[in-house]
Amino acid sequence: MNSPTRANPSISTAVRALLRRAAEAYRDQPATAGRLRAQIDRLDEPLRVAVAGKIKAGKSTLLNALVGEQIAPTDAGECTRVVTWYRDAASPRVTLVPCAGAPRQLPLTRTDGRLQFDLQGSEPEDVDRVLVDWPSRGLQTTTLIDTPGIASLSTRISARAIALLAPDDQPSDADAVVYLMRHLHATDVRFLESFYDDVGAPAAIVNTVAVLSRADEIGAGRLDAMVSARQVARRYRTEPKVRRLCQTVVAVTGLLAQTARTLRQAEFSALCELARSSRDELDALLLSADRFVMEEAHPTLPAQTRSALVERFGMFGLRLATTLIRQGHREPAGFADELVRRSGLDELRSVLATQFTERRDVLKARSALLLLDRILREQPRPEGQLLSGEVERILAGAHEFRELRLLAELRAPDVVLPPEVRSDAERLLGANGAATPHRLGLEPDADPAQVRAAVVDALGRWQRRAESPLADRAASDRARVVVRSCEGMLARLSREEARP
Repeated sequence: MNSPTRANPSISTAVRALLRRAAEAYRDQPATAGRLRAQIDRLDEPLRVAVAGKIKAGKSTLLNALVGEQIAPTDAGECTRVVTWYRDAASPRVTLVPCAGAPRQLPLTRTDGRLQFDLQGSEPEDVDRVLVDWPSRGLQTTTLIDTPGIASLSTRISARAIALLAPDDQPSDADAVVYLMRHLHATDVRFLESFYDDVGAPAAIVNTVAVLSRADEIGAGRLDAMVSARQVARRYRTEPKVRRLCQTVVAVTGLLAQTARTLRQAEFSALCELARSSRDELDALLLSADRFVMEEAHPTLPAQTRSALVERFGMFGLRLATTLIRQGHREPAGFADELVRRSGLDELRSVLATQFTERRDVLKARSALLLLDRILREQPRPEGQLLSGEVERILAGAHEFRELRLLAELRAPDVVLPPEVRSDAERLLGANGAATPHRLGLEPDADPAQVRAAVVDALGRWQRRAESPLADRAASDRARVVVRSCEGMLARLSREEARP
């Protein structure tokens, strides 16, 4: 049996040591040494996840839903046209970082529960980024980066988002990307293709999740709209051009998710009042937004209240919310949780946890190695050849990176495998999550004996494939990578069992 896969922290340790050596080698170039030291600090930071997509895709709304607070502006104002970082902090603060000049703090206010700030005369094109420091449990493990719309009317604004996510001269500032789309268009495909690079594994396979972000619109706001949207998402997941560009596709109605996570008691009371209407009256009222907000449309709820409800819930949200109340959801907390579940947000959060958080160290190490590789090629030093050799050794030799490369290879159209074999390999390589239960298709709390039995079975299955005289060299090499992954799981189980 080969030596077992080592845990992800070994990659962080090796990359950290390599960055320190490189920073010392470039000590006579303060700017370059500073970039390398910043990468060392980045290894310890929360994972950076960018929220990207075309204009009006609902990026800020989904970000608010993920955080659980309305801290990202969702109107069409100037603040939605700049790159904005949302970071956990002890106290609130907003800092504008201009393209030229010193950073400066911006005043911030909360109006009707929403965080508001303005650029104080700065043009969006002249702003490098805005940093929003905000105390939030939702930001403790993940820094969220809100980006301007791709294909914006302003080419400079659109280019700013592309430069952050797929820069020409350095690795992206983001470790992972949540890409929002209303439908899959050619623009979306071209943008996802830009995440591919020439060093290491194609990034998009493991660090990009696509979201149908206004999923209720697919079903025209009907009660079964999310059923239709999930069917579309499943179809996209099976399309070769999508499989090779992102990890998965999830359907989410961002507006409902945001509203459910920031639900107010007054809103719940108003919804209960609506739900007390007869079925015929309610169906007629919810026929369209125009009818719903008519002055005399409801005997007790003012038009202003109804207009606010439409803005916060949308027609799909109102239809679903009143249906749930009529079905017995009478407590605000449980009602809000059910709305979150129905919105698709829980599924997205689960995907982000398994696909991004569990691969945090690998994704961060990869970003650091890409930067170091570029610096060594563009600014040659006497020690550069040795350092380049170390970069290549880690990228080529670390099993975690081999897994990423094979995941990408398995999704290429020219790799012909039986569907069940391909699915088994992808799962064991971590396509559904890097944790052992996810790799084995088991529940997170599966019995240890069941987990061990599943690992042993998978190991034997893929060892036979690797050693089969009927397999060509490429097939055997792929099988050996999966074998190594199984050996790594078995080694981790043994270490856990040996703990007192």
